[in-house]
Amino acid sequence: MLIGIDLGTTNSAVAIWRDGAAELVPNALGELLTPSAVSIARDGQVWIGRAALDRLARHPEQTATSFKRRMGSAATTRLGGPDGKPRDYKAEDLSALILQALVHDVEALTGEKPSEAVITVPAYFNDRQRKATRRAGELAGLTVRRLINEPTAAALAFGLQDKGDREAFLVFDLGGGTFDVSVVEMFEGIVEVRASAGDNRLGGDDFDDALAALMAPRIDPEGVLAALPAERREALLKRAAESCRRALSSASEAEFAVVVDDRRLAATVTETEFEAACDTLLRRLREPVVRALRDCAIDAAELSDVVLVGGATRMPAVRRAITRLFGRFPNSSVHPDHAVALGAAIQAGLAGRDAALDEIRITDVCPFTLGIEVAERDGHGGLQRGLFSPIIERNTPVPVSRVNTYSTLADSQKKLEFGIYQGEAREVRGNVKLGDMSVPVPPRPAGEISVEVRFSYDSSGLLEIDVHVPENGATRNLVIVDEEDRPDAKDLEKRRAALAGLKHHPREEAGNVALIARAERCYEDHIGELRQMIGHWITLFAGALDTQDPRRIAEARAMLSTRLDEIESVSPL
Repeated sequence: MLIGIDLGTTNSAVAIWRDGAAELVPNALGELLTPSAVSIARDGQVWIGRAALDRLARHPEQTATSFKRRMGSAATTRLGGPDGKPRDYKAEDLSALILQALVHDVEALTGEKPSEAVITVPAYFNDRQRKATRRAGELAGLTVRRLINEPTAAALAFGLQDKGDREAFLVFDLGGGTFDVSVVEMFEGIVEVRASAGDNRLGGDDFDDALAALMAPRIDPEGVLAALPAERREALLKRAAESCRRALSSASEAEFAVVVDDRRLAATVTETEFEAACDTLLRRLREPVVRALRDCAIDAAELSDVVLVGGATRMPAVRRAITRLFGRFPNSSVHPDHAVALGAAIQAGLAGRDAALDEIRITDVCPFTLGIEVAERDGHGGLQRGLFSPIIERNTPVPVSRVNTYSTLADSQKKLEFGIYQGEAREVRGNVKLGDMSVPVPPRPAGEISVEVRFSYDSSGLLEIDVHVPENGATRNLVIVDEEDRPDAKDLEKRRAALAGLKHHPREEAGNVALIARAERCYEDHIGELRQMIGHWITLFAGALDTQDPRRIAEARAMLSTRLDEIESVSPL
């Protein structure tokens, strides 16, 4: 059985695709959302979800929440262990316990234990975070068929509900711990993600922290909270802030209250005061939106809708900020807490080739730029090292294959070495390192040897690097796969075979070769200004081919073909 899971920072949910529709699965308490909380006592007893969250205030040292924010890092949380000894848990270990609970909920409903899953991740999760999420699924006993970006999943749920073609719309996904935006188009059954951007350190938790910082001095002028252990004080303020924030979503003021040893500390806060305290956070919502729109060259005024996803979008302050940003009211027709899980179930239905979804196709983008470390001459005789050279730019549709050419910088250089990175910073130290490669080169004067470096990337996150030295025929190949997350040989070969079909430059494609030959013949057949125009069109098309961007190439190909048709239609013959 294949299921769809929204593994969230604050809450998680699971859905199944059956009888031609996505269906959310309730947990043992009858709730559709399971808090992403784990509590493990010293004797090894485990509580998951609501029960764990209820233990947070009294047993903060035994309870973990918001651990999704540490996914892919070395950070650990010390809780109890099965042998009665404390142990350190990574974010994927704790996430696996949440996933196991969701699997049990599905089994209780259907009588069948799921073995495969589609799991959602923030669009802006990097390679390490995605691999850690996949490991969490495997630790829970699941085969992870695919990771799907959260706003993409939400777009699927919105699209299937809305049905029909749509102009570009933006999915605004503000959850408990992360913020994502995706620009999406729908046409002829294809859901195409045009661009994604986000902030992995911005979510409802940050708004809770701002509210707690505002209210703690008000409710505790005598320092009662300050006398508590830090873990317990933070847990009490967190619960109070979350409850107060939710109340402010439907009221102009609310009470912020904490109970310490039968003593109640409380004060009232207005929605206006809360919004002022969150001003910095609200301003941070703008940059990912601007980046996504800029990357896909779409103006905000051209969007047909701004679709809200994620529980934190319920905050009036956030909705007002969105309205100011776009100059219109956002669309809240999809359930903010359910859309991502429902979209994951739809993707599960697609993966399972359900007949009801035969006409639906989905395309996604590479959320981060991928490239290598290079060095450049600075024009003053020096060498600037540690620079990032992009090969696959962020928001390129996947699967994709791109190639760049590099030259040696030193005389008699015998080897070319470089690191492989993911990110947007100019210097590689600001990006995520994925691996290293080296290739032998013939010793020649600097700049005489060129090396072709090709990156190929698929929708499941497989990155394959091919290096070729035309001078001596040397080649190297590397597949970036986390050793803890290595797929079996058969699956790896299948995915690499799918990428192999992409490993040629667009200028080598038969259709493009034929069009250039046709244009050059037309150039030869004419003289004067018309000949110059044809030459200019050929140059534009060649430039589009060099970008290796399928959308630009398609537009340039259509333009050149149409203009050649017009010229040939008035031929004297």
